[in-house]
Amino acid sequence: MAPFSVLTSSPSSFPDTRYMTSTGLPAENTPENIALREPTLWNMDIISPEDALQRWGNHPSTRRVWSVEGNTVSYDQIRATELAKCTFDYQLLFNDPPQFLNHYYHFCAELMLGMWSIWTGAVYPEPPPPIHRAIFPHSSSEGWRDGPGFNGYFLRAAFPSLTVEVDIDWNDRVVATSAGIESAFRGKLCGSQNQRTASESVDDLIARSRLDKNGSWWRSIKYAVWRFAGVTIDGDGDSFWSHALDEHPPASFEDTENIVITYLSRQSSRRRLIPKDHEFLVESLESLVQRKNAEITTGKKEWELNVVKAEEMAIDDQVRLAARTTILLGVHGNGLSHLILMPRTNVSAVIEMFFPGGFAHDYEWTTRTLGMKYFGVWNDTYFTEETTPPVHYPQGFQGSSIPAYGPNVADIIEKRIAGELQ
Repeated sequence: MAPFSVLTSSPSSFPDTRYMTSTGLPAENTPENIALREPTLWNMDIISPEDALQRWGNHPSTRRVWSVEGNTVSYDQIRATELAKCTFDYQLLFNDPPQFLNHYYHFCAELMLGMWSIWTGAVYPEPPPPIHRAIFPHSSSEGWRDGPGFNGYFLRAAFPSLTVEVDIDWNDRVVATSAGIESAFRGKLCGSQNQRTASESVDDLIARSRLDKNGSWWRSIKYAVWRFAGVTIDGDGDSFWSHALDEHPPASFEDTENIVITYLSRQSSRRRLIPKDHEFLVESLESLVQRKNAEITTGKKEWELNVVKAEEMAIDDQVRLAARTTILLGVHGNGLSHLILMPRTNVSAVIEMFFPGGFAHDYEWTTRTLGMKYFGVWNDTYFTEETTPPVHYPQGFQGSSIPAYGPNVADIIEKRIAGELQ
């Protein structure tokens, strides 16, 4: 019997099972592995009430099937107004293997962001219902946590009452009963255009006007993490949770006290800039900030530069800095995932440095999805989300000799803040 059996009198109302689940095996880019990850009837089966009676019988004394509060509700079959009146205990089931779960970007900036887009868009314009349980059936308790500890921090900050279950808990449920349904991210967007699983839900919901294009639907999650780190949010007043997760946040731009440039240095990591280029970049940024502060007139914001190594900072400090950052800059790498915690001002931007010729959509797609401007840098040139090159990992992409011309980066920042690069 399949771990997931969808009981319905209308099988045609459900998509093909490959769009709802997979085998959950680790992903490898080989024809054999791709075939092994395709679901079969042993992974999910769509059955009729008649099939169910044949499998489990129709008498309570003989069938071993029980209802478990929190089974997934099909939003295609229940209206948002009706959903708001329900008292279900909502749960999420993530079919991903630890291969991707134990990475800050893939867990927070991809899986959580994609999940929240579905959760928000499914009931739009009603506020999303609370989530009580997350299940990782293919992961141990260590498997969904990343080394720096940001995954656990983020999940507990955003959903402080959430219960997490892992593989051994799921096995208990499989043994005791049969329930559940899940969804998979498959399609042209993830498969061939941007390789981002979350885009299958986010871009589709934006196209159907169930999510806005400026990422305001993500603010309730972001604000929850900010508050957990001690960030004060305008309008909170005496109520610490004045913008709770069940409220729709405003669509306007956010604001910051200063123009804050945060350069996430990877000079202690494998993938890093040429040392002299790193030093010249810092000099160029320092010169820019010094010059702009010397030009400040009444009513203008001060400029601030932070050159940091995230691995040497406490997580709270990383969140607080991200919550103040106007321009986030760094070599392609996990630290740029902090863009999901940046305020969306009218000049916010993410600048990602690559080995010339190299490109991946990870942070470009996420930046654009959250309504901010993206710049990719190849030494002394740059491109934006409108002119992204094909995905490519040339020799040197992962290396320690990535070039970056400091004045080019400083010029991008100055023009972006001045409104010359929209």
